[in-house]
Amino acid sequence: MSNHVYKKIELVGSSKESIEAAAQNAVTTASKTVRNMRWMEVGEVRGHIVDGKIEHWQVGVKIGFTLESEDAPETLEEKSED
Repeated sequence: MSNHVYKKIELVGSSKESIEAAAQNAVTTASKTVRNMRWMEVGEVRGHIVDGKIEHWQVGVKIGFTLESEDAPETLEEKSED
C-alpha cells in the first residue's frame, strides 16, 4: 500500500429532515466535484428555530480525500470538467 496524502475541506450541509440527512447532503454535493473522498467527520450541529420548532438542521462536516500523486494518477483532487 502506498503512502497517502490527504486534504480536508469543510462544508455545512442542511436538511429539514435530520442531522444525518444534512451531513449526507454535504457529502453528496461534494462528490459531484471532489474525487477520492475517504472519510468525513462531524463538527458542529445547529438547528434553525422558527415559532418554537426546528425548521432545519445545519451540520458542519470535514471531508478528507486523497491528493494526486505520481504513484496514483487516478487520485485527482477534483473530477475533470467534461
